[in-house]
Amino acid sequence: AASCTRRTHGEIFPMTTWAIGDLQGCYEATQRLLEKLRFDPARDRLWFCGDLVNRGGQSLETLRLVHSLSIHSTIVLGNHDLSLLSIAQRREADQRKVNPDLQSILFAPDRDVLLDWMATLGLMHVDRPSGWCMIHAGLMPKWTLPIAEQRAREVEGRLRGSDRDKLLRNMYGDKPSWSPKLKGLDRDRAIINVFTRLRYCTPRGRIAFEAKGSPGSQAPGLYPWFAVPGMAARDLRIVCGHWSTLGLMIGGGVHMIDTGCVWGGPLTALELVPAGEPPRFVQVPGRRV
Repeated sequence: AASCTRRTHGEIFPMTTWAIGDLQGCYEATQRLLEKLRFDPARDRLWFCGDLVNRGGQSLETLRLVHSLSIHSTIVLGNHDLSLLSIAQRREADQRKVNPDLQSILFAPDRDVLLDWMATLGLMHVDRPSGWCMIHAGLMPKWTLPIAEQRAREVEGRLRGSDRDKLLRNMYGDKPSWSPKLKGLDRDRAIINVFTRLRYCTPRGRIAFEAKGSPGSQAPGLYPWFAVPGMAARDLRIVCGHWSTLGLMIGGGVHMIDTGCVWGGPLTALELVPAGEPPRFVQVPGRRV
């Protein structure tokens, strides 16, 4: 549950679950946030909205930290995390062409431990008792939460199975658009694009990958994924990241908490409070740019 209590020697302590926005290798900001939250692993839980790595300059330290907290955490994969897993399948010469931040993980002595653990993470987490669910980016307009969870489990099963390398090698690409008739790698790619790359789409679900600005900057006929006319009703509150140009946004049961830590914005945590309680946010300064 998002908030409950724990009794120890007659004393009652609040138990808190915090959802945290995109870290993107910002280790120092992550440490500052945990300190400000007074995070106690004996009492609290953390939800990480994906994009643990890349661009922040301390991706190895950040990944090791989150891995060390994994027994107390729930984490979904973001596009940068999947990109790291894909790059790890390439030849060593190609791995040495990526930025130093990712190379620090790819050539670390514990790389296999970290990467194998990352491949066990999900695309969607649903916690009905608390009334919350978590994704990285977005959902198709017609996907109810049970349908979205089913789609996520399809890809998660392949990431954890013998098809993992094949999936990661063929993951990239803007096409095809999602259709329930898709099969094989096309289907997997379309599902991954929805969960980890979606910002704007048409009412029929075509993703506009090129549109990344704040609402009002998009071309006619495009809508933020959480405001598409006629979209499916969803009975849980959603917390997600991915959209740093949007910043902190609450509306329609969606809580977007990627506030651009890696670009100099704050790093944000949201307390996952019971329904009816006002949201509570905690922020610390992000990476110095």
